[in-house]
Amino acid sequence: MTRPVIGIIGNQNILSDDYPVFAVGQMNTHAVAEVSGCMPLLIPADPDLVSVAELMAQCDGFLLTGGRPNVHPEEYGEQATEAYGTFDRARDAVVLPLVRACVEAGQPFLGVCRGFQEVNVAMGGSLYPEIRDLPGRMNHRMPPDGTLEEKFELRHDVTFTEGGVFHRVMGQQTVLTNTLHGQGIKEAGDRVVIDGLAPDGTPEAIYIKDAPGYTLSVQWHPEWNAGDDPVSRPLFESFGAAARQWARDRSPAAVAPLHAA
Repeated sequence: MTRPVIGIIGNQNILSDDYPVFAVGQMNTHAVAEVSGCMPLLIPADPDLVSVAELMAQCDGFLLTGGRPNVHPEEYGEQATEAYGTFDRARDAVVLPLVRACVEAGQPFLGVCRGFQEVNVAMGGSLYPEIRDLPGRMNHRMPPDGTLEEKFELRHDVTFTEGGVFHRVMGQQTVLTNTLHGQGIKEAGDRVVIDGLAPDGTPEAIYIKDAPGYTLSVQWHPEWNAGDDPVSRPLFESFGAAARQWARDRSPAAVAPLHAA
């Protein structure tokens, strides 16, 4: 049986100091193939190479990955400064309209880290340039040193709305996650429902209110250890189920509980 195709948004990068590439972390492709049960397809996020219409016709869903470049602040009406880090305007130009089109059509997507922030901006929201500079907030950034295991270590709780979408998917109201981000939601976009918070109040889980399809997005990195982590696995399983329904008859799939809450 043919697997649903998940377009995984790539990031522009430089290999060996001088060779431009579009890159996707292998943990993303493994999570999609092994946990979601779908076929991963790398998307070069550049509007000169792909269009939203073409992507939606070829793919059954999208994984909006993390990445070091941030959404450009001009996308939410602010001026860029050094505090906002580096940018990928080509990715902005592809993903922001792609999110809006998927919300309208009911085509599933799962946003992760930068992808989480893209969803908020696409819906008219804004971002803080640096969460750790805000009073009362913790440092959510990746530890600067250590192995991958140490960088992706589970570091703080996320608490979901009781009886909400994420609570139903996870089967538990509070989960333990990693944290590897500098920016975060400032103002939620139109119809963006904040469904999960870190202990310091930082938004960590969102979905789009009244969207016909799957629109779950998280600020942490569930692709790490996705097959064995009790938080990551139900998230990628639910995403895969939505993609399979879309592949069958192009109909949106509402999020159904995978575990008893």
